[in-house]
Amino acid sequence: MPMTLQAVFRSAMLDITPLRTSPAFLRLWIGSGISTLGGTMTPFAVMLQVYRATHSTLDVGLTGLASVLPGALFVLLGGSVGDRVDRRKLALLATSGQMLVSALLAVQALIAWSALWLIYALLCAQSVLGAINAPARRTFVPRLLPKEQVRAGQTLNTLAIRFGEVAGPSLAGVIASFAGLGWCYACDAATFLAALYAIYRLPPMLPEANAKQRSMLDGVMEGLRFLGRSRALLGAMLADLSVTVLGVPTALLPALVSERFGGRPETLGLMMGATGIGGLVILALSGPVRHIRSEGKAILVACAAWAIAAGGLGLAPFVWLCVALLGLMGAADSILVVMRSTLIQQGTPDGLRGRISSVDYLVGTGGPQLGNLRAGLVGSLLPPGASIAVGGLSTLAAILCVGWFVPELRRAQAEEGVGASD
Repeated sequence: MPMTLQAVFRSAMLDITPLRTSPAFLRLWIGSGISTLGGTMTPFAVMLQVYRATHSTLDVGLTGLASVLPGALFVLLGGSVGDRVDRRKLALLATSGQMLVSALLAVQALIAWSALWLIYALLCAQSVLGAINAPARRTFVPRLLPKEQVRAGQTLNTLAIRFGEVAGPSLAGVIASFAGLGWCYACDAATFLAALYAIYRLPPMLPEANAKQRSMLDGVMEGLRFLGRSRALLGAMLADLSVTVLGVPTALLPALVSERFGGRPETLGLMMGATGIGGLVILALSGPVRHIRSEGKAILVACAAWAIAAGGLGLAPFVWLCVALLGLMGAADSILVVMRSTLIQQGTPDGLRGRISSVDYLVGTGGPQLGNLRAGLVGSLLPPGASIAVGGLSTLAAILCVGWFVPELRRAQAEEGVGASD
């Protein structure tokens, strides 16, 4: 009986096989995890610094725009570059640039030179560098791991990201209280060293042979044509956009807490952290995920679960129920990210991975920003609870449409390949 219980426990836990079998992946996972933890401190510090300097929520909102829009404009070109050069060298250069930007943010904060134009300019530079760096680094996992371990590798990467999102802002709050905001930026800059070491130790990451491209624009168009033909990959991205654009409730949570639960800041903090904790729990107990055969069906189920939970959140009368539903949404989102990234990385030829990863990066970063904008607009017309419920129902309707009109996604399995011929 003890052995049976032990076997059940092991089968339920996170698959760490990639950490045991690939030293390069282990170094990259540790280095990226440390860097992610530091990277979550900078948005916290920027928002607090700008608000302290201006007391304007508009100026704080513009920091989010500066952190996303420039990268969104350049991300497709960044992916095209990543399919032409050694991605390891490209990631080293982009990561070094990001470290320099964080160091400059630290300097301006430490010398108390809070010039808004400088902060916005540095955020724009950080955004462009991230748009170059992220697509290149996303191609590393399928090059470092055998096919049967790619999903486990993506799960481990998502776990590190979720941990950073939960722990980073809390750690930044402690550092800001005792040492000042400048040291939050300085910690971010220092953590880039861990990522740089891990990337430096990687083997060369030259793209596999691909047809010669006449121009950068030709490369971008080739990637978009491939995505248009690969309906399973396109469906996976549409499913993700259905969740993030139509249903993200983050911008409405303060109003919901104020209307239903007395506006207590501790209640808002509990609800804001619930999604990250839900994601961490499901990833730590993701053993059964390794037995899922169809990534496409798992994406649709995760999106539907997310939408139903969001609809329930809009109607929930109790704090504990809201927290539980937000935790479920975080769990569903983590499964969605793992399955989508596995399907996209294994379903894309290596010579196109940079460009397709750049589109995936744009979906992952731009979707939530558009979703918060949509939530704010709907929230100005409807009560917060009704706005969240409408978002959940809209998301569910959109997912049903994606599943119906893109049958290739329902059949998609990463191990069988889902290239342009699907």
